[in-house]
Formats: sequence, structure tokens, C-alpha cells
Amino acid sequence: MKTTENNLENLIVVGDKVLIKPCSNKNKTKSGLFLPPGYSEKAEIQNGYVVKVGPGFPIPFLPDEDTEPWKPKTQEKIKYIPLQPVVGDLAIFLLKDSVEIIYNDQKYIIVPQHSVLLLERDSSNV
Repeated sequence: MKTTENNLENLIVVGDKVLIKPCSNKNKTKSGLFLPPGYSEKAEIQNGYVVKVGPGFPIPFLPDEDTEPWKPKTQEKIKYIPLQPVVGDLAIFLLKDSVEIIYNDQKYIIVPQHSVLLLERDSSNV
């Protein structure tokens, strides 16, 4: 299998999940206090940039009213309610529901949409 260092095309985000690349945490506060290693990783809230987004929440298939039981069944197309985050957004999210993964030596976090608290979107992403 051929992969490049930052190739995320092979990853498929499922359902209402968002793949986020966490921002590098500073080890010094604004006032100049140095923080011990691991301090920022234990924080309840973190931020990062949205890299990939799942398709959203599936909507149950409702047959048409004029569907007759003796007709052959057609392939059910799944429809989704899309998620609010888009690729490139800065997301602030709760860590308690997230899952950390390492892919191609890069740290990523998988977060359900309900754990995303705030999005900052560049006006060019709209």
C-alpha cells in the first residue's frame, strides 16, 4: 500500500465525526509561566483545525406513498443531514468524548459533532 506523509485521502470519516489536527500547545502562559509537560493535554477543552468531516446524521428511508408492494424494490439511497464544521475551520472542542489517533506519524483527534463547542471560520471558506 502506497501512502504519502500527509495523505488523508484514504481515511473515511464516519457519521457525525470530525477529524481534527490539534494546534501545537504552548508550554508557556501569556504571563511567562512555564507549564510542565503534559499539562495542556489534560485540559478539558482543546482546539485544532478541521481536516475531514463525516457525511452527517443519516435520515431514515421513508418509502414513497405510491410505492406498491408488488413492484421490485429499488436501491435505497441514504440521505444525510450535513455537519456544521467544514474543512479549514478552527474548532474548540471537549476532549472527554474524543479519540486520539496517530496516522503517518501525525497526531489527530476524532471528535463527535456534539463535542464541538465553537467554530471559527475564515470568510473565504464560506
